[in-house]
Amino acid sequence: MSTSIPSTQELQTIRLSNVCKSYGDYPVLKDIDAEVSQGEVVVICGPSGSGKSTLIRTINRLEEISSGSITLEGRNIHAPMRAKELNLLRSRIGFVFQSFNLFPHLSVLDNVSMSPIRVKGVAPDAARDKANKLLDRVGLADKAHSYPGQLSGGQQQRVAIARALAMEPPVMLFDEPTSALDPEMVGEVLSVMKSLAAEGMTMLCVTHEMGFARDVADRIWFIDAGQILETASPEGFFKSPRHPRAQRFLADLRH
Repeated sequence: MSTSIPSTQELQTIRLSNVCKSYGDYPVLKDIDAEVSQGEVVVICGPSGSGKSTLIRTINRLEEISSGSITLEGRNIHAPMRAKELNLLRSRIGFVFQSFNLFPHLSVLDNVSMSPIRVKGVAPDAARDKANKLLDRVGLADKAHSYPGQLSGGQQQRVAIARALAMEPPVMLFDEPTSALDPEMVGEVLSVMKSLAAEGMTMLCVTHEMGFARDVADRIWFIDAGQILETASPEGFFKSPRHPRAQRFLADLRH
């Protein structure tokens, strides 16, 4: 059996080409052209209202784009497809929201195991076994039979991460996952995210946690007014940002 070296396209897990997004006449994203390689951690940062969350939501088609293309492992995410195809596509792109989005009437175990059962057809016993292992991974094995309302915000967000991981996605997207948390709960969520990065998960993270960006990111995209104005390593971005808008952004953070 012969082996082959992965092509450049295969290593480029996500490719955004000239992506534009408008609400009516108001442009939100303007000619976004970027790529994320397999195993890379990209942090998207910028001022409020800059288009960060819209950008990350286009990658799993929670937002439609106006023009351009986005591909995952060479497949066009925004191509016409049936609802079942779209659900299967989204199952390969884990998404963690600001507000957890757990089902309040389901136990933690059922929240984590439901999608593999319903979308992928995994046997219930196997799905629950996997869910228990994922809950142990995020430090919540003892909360399997609790309900979301019985958990702290940090615990709910860790359940949401476990739920996304249950679909075994090659890519994880995080949309300001700590912004709804009290300060003392932020660390427990960032710790789980750091462990995923250390294991080689491909990740795009919209976050204001600059310590996380500095320590964990491979690259930083700085976005403002719907455009990626700077792409840099964490060291380059924090020590010597090139774009004047990025310089002002970091100066404001330091003050």
